[in-house]
Amino acid sequence: MARTPEETLRQTLARVAPGTDLRDGLERILRGRTGALIVLGQDRLVESLCTGGFDIGIEFSPTRLRELAKMDGAITLDKDVSVIHKAGVQLVPDASIPTSESGTRHRTAERVAVQTGHPVITVSASMQIIAIYVGGIRHQLEGSESILARAMQALATLERYRSRLDQVTAALSTQEIEDTTTVRDVALVLQRLEMVRRISEEISQYVLELGTDGRLIALQLEELAASAGPGAEVVLRDYSAAAQEAGLADGPIDVEAAAAGLPLLSGTEIVDLGTVASLLGFTGGPDALEKHVQPRGYRLLTRLSSLPRAVAERVVDQFGGLQQLMAASIEDLRAVEGIGDLRAKSVREGLGRFAEDSLLERYR
Repeated sequence: MARTPEETLRQTLARVAPGTDLRDGLERILRGRTGALIVLGQDRLVESLCTGGFDIGIEFSPTRLRELAKMDGAITLDKDVSVIHKAGVQLVPDASIPTSESGTRHRTAERVAVQTGHPVITVSASMQIIAIYVGGIRHQLEGSESILARAMQALATLERYRSRLDQVTAALSTQEIEDTTTVRDVALVLQRLEMVRRISEEISQYVLELGTDGRLIALQLEELAASAGPGAEVVLRDYSAAAQEAGLADGPIDVEAAAAGLPLLSGTEIVDLGTVASLLGFTGGPDALEKHVQPRGYRLLTRLSSLPRAVAERVVDQFGGLQQLMAASIEDLRAVEGIGDLRAKSVREGLGRFAEDSLLERYR
């Protein structure tokens, strides 16, 4: 399966992260102030763009890369950065490929990256920077200190987002059990889930670029992200028929389409609860946010670790809504396929605990 430029860039960032042999070689070149043009891939197309130079065909090492960079011309490696294929070659890409760069080395790098699909790395002797070209994307590598500073700031933001997400999720659980949920409450949880996802993704990028320097950041991210609870898809499934029941839609929403649409919202759109609510089918403006809605019970059932997803779906289909599920007896639950005495008792006790927590939350 062909990778997107973004996926290829992420893969390349992992190969040039601090602690890797390639990063060691690039920093040696940077300190030596010789500059370099390196293609991460060797195939017939790359071969056709090469003129002159030398066929090397030796195992990759940082010191060899540094020594070969002293010569004029480009260096080609295999995609796994294990073999140095050529050195001192002149690359002649298609001159009709547009480029925003001005220097000869960087113009060549951008065109080769676009034409071949392989990542191309440049080391600028005068500017003392390392840049990666993938497709039409240019990414400049930074030192660990500046990335760490941004990562720590992002982690602090993620902690605040997580705290707010926990608050609105707990409030939604209380409102669901008391049957007082509005579209605003659901949209607020979806908004916070997406904001946590976005900042987590940003930190993951920092971790990737930090390599061995990002171990502690990775552990903190894992701890904060692991306990985020059910994702947006579960919330959307819970309320997929809400707009239909409220008379604002002809049928249930397409959960997969809505889940795919949430990450596509711009920064301005994600802070607008009305826009988020439109993913649930509620498009009546501010008034739609105050509409009373009822969940089907998916989200609360996912909190019961002893209940498999397939069985939870049968439970929801059997009772049709959370209020009916809350009122079900152990005998009623036992009638669902896949639920025996133990599971029926577990579900009944679990729902009872949620109801008790709801009362405690109200009077806390």
